[in-house]
Amino acid sequence: MKKTPLSPTCFLAFFLALTISGFSAEKPEEKPAKESAPEEKKETPLTGHVFAWPFVDWKKMQPRGGTTQGSDVTLLKQPKESWTRLHEAGLTKFEQDRRAILAMAGSYRTSFDFVETLGFAEDYQPKRPYFSWGTEHVVVLEDRPEFISLQHTLVMYFKNEEGETKGPFVMKHWRQDWTYQDADLQIYQGDQTWAKSPAPSPKGRWSQAVFQVDDSPRYEVMGEWVHDGGMSLWHSDTCPRPLPRRESSVRKDYNILEGTHEITLTPNGWVHVQNNRKLEVAKDGSRKYIGQELGVNRYEEITAPNLADAFDEYWEKTGSYWKNVRETWAEVLQSNDRFTLKETDDDEKLFSVHFEWAEKLEKGEVKDLNENPVHARETIERFLNPDAPAEIPE
Repeated sequence: MKKTPLSPTCFLAFFLALTISGFSAEKPEEKPAKESAPEEKKETPLTGHVFAWPFVDWKKMQPRGGTTQGSDVTLLKQPKESWTRLHEAGLTKFEQDRRAILAMAGSYRTSFDFVETLGFAEDYQPKRPYFSWGTEHVVVLEDRPEFISLQHTLVMYFKNEEGETKGPFVMKHWRQDWTYQDADLQIYQGDQTWAKSPAPSPKGRWSQAVFQVDDSPRYEVMGEWVHDGGMSLWHSDTCPRPLPRRESSVRKDYNILEGTHEITLTPNGWVHVQNNRKLEVAKDGSRKYIGQELGVNRYEEITAPNLADAFDEYWEKTGSYWKNVRETWAEVLQSNDRFTLKETDDDEKLFSVHFEWAEKLEKGEVKDLNENPVHARETIERFLNPDAPAEIPE
């Protein structure tokens, strides 16, 4: 399969441009005006409804996001095999938990839908909702009895103005690591700082650690799987995390997203619901809540287009490097009770340096693969803030 290369400098634009194929806000039906003399004829006002804001002008609340046209997809019509395995009789609670986590692997049409539901300022005005869409392949990187790692990768096809399909465009996305009865969590402190903290009530529960596209930490939180009446869901404790790109690119009025997560398995995928508060924490530790949002991320299994082949081709060339990156970060997290990341170094972002190297690997420009672990370590060391020293063991 011929894969279309995508420069790492285009990554942000690529992700923010994702939107559902043919997505548009439906115009509500207008009732026909009664016949009357021209001077008496009145124009029927447009009306609409925005979830959570029924009395706000719907035209001002159209979702922000991209305008790129995605290719058509074919949804899986029957339940996934992993869904069937999850509901086999006689499973222990622990095995049900494991199978629920493993069931999140697959090829999906994904949607990311967020709406701010309330604000705490006296003159608060709701922000526009956010919506984006993509096709994403999720694979199991590691599966041990009490640890499971899932790698997400965007594999996208687009339609140009002539209706021709272009792609696949492949871009490594986020990662989630699940640990049973975890002892310690990496808790986000704000200002790109994380600190190790004992896990609360770990017995029988799983932590979910979420990592950025460059495998740097994002957040980690404990939660519990519940299996009842054919339903399997994981509900988290409250946890803080950095602003996502959909917000950091447009918002400067808060610096921590604090919320809970609920992941629910469905016959053809899973749904991730977030209830988030937007919090500004000042240097002196004072706190001010700005607003609150609801997020619904939906993963629906697809049978076409084929995402696995493009991912396999990409991972065959770059997977060893990303393994070096993960191993280096594991050493940082193990060896430091607290660390801070620089947002930029010499006007570069951490993810862009990693992705540029991965692009060289794809093109066969790196002749000695022994350079991979050296580059991974040196890159991460560059972005560890020297004002908050952290070490990577040799």
